[in-house]
Amino acid sequence: MTKKIPQFIIAAPTSNSGKTTVTLGLLRALENRGIATQPFKVGPDYIDPKFHKIACGKNGLNLDLYMTTTEDILTTYAKYAKNKGAVCVEGVMGLFDGARKSEGSTAELAKLLDLPIILVVDAKSVAYSVAPLLYGFKNFDKALNIAGVIFNKVNTKSHYQFLLEACEDVGIPALGYVPFIPDCEIPSRHLGLSIHEMQGYDSVIEKVANAMEETVAIDALLECCLLDQKKHEAFISTILSKKINIAVAEDEGFNFSYVQNIECLKQLGKITFFSPLNDKELPKVDLVYLPGGYPEFYTKQLSENKSMLQSIKNFAEAGGKIIAECGGMMYLGKSIIDKDGNEFEMASVFDFSTSMQAMKLNLGYRTIQFKNFELKGHEFHYSTIIQHKKSTSIATVLNARESEVDTMVFQYKNVIASYIHYYLGQELLLKKLLKLITN
Repeated sequence: MTKKIPQFIIAAPTSNSGKTTVTLGLLRALENRGIATQPFKVGPDYIDPKFHKIACGKNGLNLDLYMTTTEDILTTYAKYAKNKGAVCVEGVMGLFDGARKSEGSTAELAKLLDLPIILVVDAKSVAYSVAPLLYGFKNFDKALNIAGVIFNKVNTKSHYQFLLEACEDVGIPALGYVPFIPDCEIPSRHLGLSIHEMQGYDSVIEKVANAMEETVAIDALLECCLLDQKKHEAFISTILSKKINIAVAEDEGFNFSYVQNIECLKQLGKITFFSPLNDKELPKVDLVYLPGGYPEFYTKQLSENKSMLQSIKNFAEAGGKIIAECGGMMYLGKSIIDKDGNEFEMASVFDFSTSMQAMKLNLGYRTIQFKNFELKGHEFHYSTIIQHKKSTSIATVLNARESEVDTMVFQYKNVIASYIHYYLGQELLLKKLLKLITN
């Protein structure tokens, strides 16, 4: 007999409804019960998956319909859900919010994976008037299964009674609520928390989990979301033979890398992790991957590690292959200027500097059109490029609505760098990118 396990998506009508709070509370509650739960995150965000690991000890994996294929998503889901006791997928923005209308939305992913939806509704300023909102979400797309509702920021039991009656009249199970918990706000991903700061929220997650054990019908939630565990196993891929040596930057300053990217790199060769902050030189490798992160928090330490900067520079000048994204690109510039105007020297592989002054958020999905192929990714940064005199872009970059944007993709010898975070979870795309930068 095929084993069934709880599998569900946490979604909401809008952003800032409490999806992350409820997700982390559930992940910790299930962990405390001894249920090994695999978390996922809809969309490109790096921060929520890191919180997932704090909550349950397992990396959250991104499932993004814009950046990759449906087959890749099914493969990823099957591979990491296998042999787990439950699967919890955290949605993004509002349930139907996508790159264009509902394209790539949480709703679209729920239909692809055929997962029931647990809707999180912020009830701080609403009572029975939540009924038409619930009715709309239940009936807007009949292909979706709204399996239950959890209300966030509920004042009292009498407040919850109004919400419960609304659910009964609409025909959606009410699974409970999360009360106001003092000093238990999970910060926005836009705030730029370091890994150390994120670890400080462990006690917050525990408080939320304990509260949810009292006010959320977790057993009922798990029961209504039981699905066949082997649903997508036919899509699981195999690992390829090892070929090249690869160095991947990973420390407090550089840690925005998709699990799928790392797994794809492992298919091409042997990975060695290194720290631009703490190590003195690169290991002997054929390829360096510099993902994004928060180098702007560690400008002084990075700048003072002269031996590593010189090692990176020498590797690039000798024709070494480097893929650099966002913070990794900043590290390869001449300097980083902090928000106070202080300038810190970097690797000087490229002739530009980057500045944190006059910070402005730039974000969105990106399609990178090279001469013979395309890559998908996303852009998320506050810094700006300044003082670039010789550097020109080697690709055309489009946003999700297929309008050209001014984001540049730089190349010097066998080094490619951009503000864009690439999704390289498919071996063929990675090989094409490596071929592009091989002179």
